[in-house]
Amino acid sequence: MPEFRPPWWPEGEPFPPMRGRGWGGRPRFPRFLGFVVVVFFLFTFTSSALALALLSGALGIGHHRGLALAAGLLGLVILFGGLAVVARGVRRAAAPLSDVMEAADRVAAGDHDVQVPERGPRRFRRLARSFNAMTERLRASERERRNLIADVAHELRTPLTVIQGQTEGLLDGLYPADREHLEPLLEETRVMSRLLNDLLTLSTAEAGALQLHREPTVPATLVHEAVESFRGPAALAGVTLDAHVNSSLPTLDADPVRIGEVLANLLSNALRHTPSGGRISVSAESAGGAVAFVVTDTGSGIAPEALPHVFDRFVKAADSSGAGLGLAIAKSLVQAHGGTISAESSPGAGTTMRFVLPGGGSSAIVRMRA
Repeated sequence: MPEFRPPWWPEGEPFPPMRGRGWGGRPRFPRFLGFVVVVFFLFTFTSSALALALLSGALGIGHHRGLALAAGLLGLVILFGGLAVVARGVRRAAAPLSDVMEAADRVAAGDHDVQVPERGPRRFRRLARSFNAMTERLRASERERRNLIADVAHELRTPLTVIQGQTEGLLDGLYPADREHLEPLLEETRVMSRLLNDLLTLSTAEAGALQLHREPTVPATLVHEAVESFRGPAALAGVTLDAHVNSSLPTLDADPVRIGEVLANLLSNALRHTPSGGRISVSAESAGGAVAFVVTDTGSGIAPEALPHVFDRFVKAADSSGAGLGLAIAKSLVQAHGGTISAESSPGAGTTMRFVLPGGGSSAIVRMRA
């Protein structure tokens, strides 16, 4: 089973993280620390021996007083030189560590704009880069949190305004409490319920806490069920809907309900933006041991400036009646299965949505008539 990689995990870093290793996955720091300890003891032993020789020469102990005195003086020079080198090294190490400690205090106080200058030895420069990358991710998370709150408030404002206005009209006697005036209230509560359910699904999926009920799943079955559920609405809209499935595909270790939601969302978007007389195609094909699902339409397409953001939260077309969470949820569900999703489109030339899921191992021979 493939490891789930959380969406917030840094790009280029292995997941799961390697245990028992230093930075970069190589156990260099313990060896470096051992080397420092050995050098320290050797330096101490040498300095002590030379200091003893100096003392012996000064007191006239031994037959080579001049040689002992010279050796002692040399030992003192080496000792003070070593202390100067050690002091310089400590100062070089203390300055960048002090920078990181001060910056950490500022981050703890809520300041996520702090950056640490990269200076000192190589390992400390790498520590500063890692710290700066962490604060950048914190800033991005904070921006997303604020944007999410603003977007949710905006989406909830409309149904709440309708419910409040209708209810006040009913209480003031302006409207009779009949079906005609109560049904809009019920519909607005359904809108709010869908929005809250979508937000719950999205937040749990992005946090890596979404429970997937995996089981061996035949790709052709997913395509067939999705196409059949939209065949009626497509016929009413005058849109041709067909399916093409490779005759031999590996089974998937997936949650069929969640993947069905992904296909339903992609089909719903395609049907909404495909005019009468257009065509929507759903296919499943082999992709190097994985399975690629492709939904292609002949609709209005997506503007180039909007294409990179189609999987962002609350991004939607001007004529869309949804909250703009469908594709964000689809992306999170696909990533929760260890897959990838992408979009290709040109204005007036239709849109192609493609997501790839890792195969479960065995092969399923299935033939399905379009």
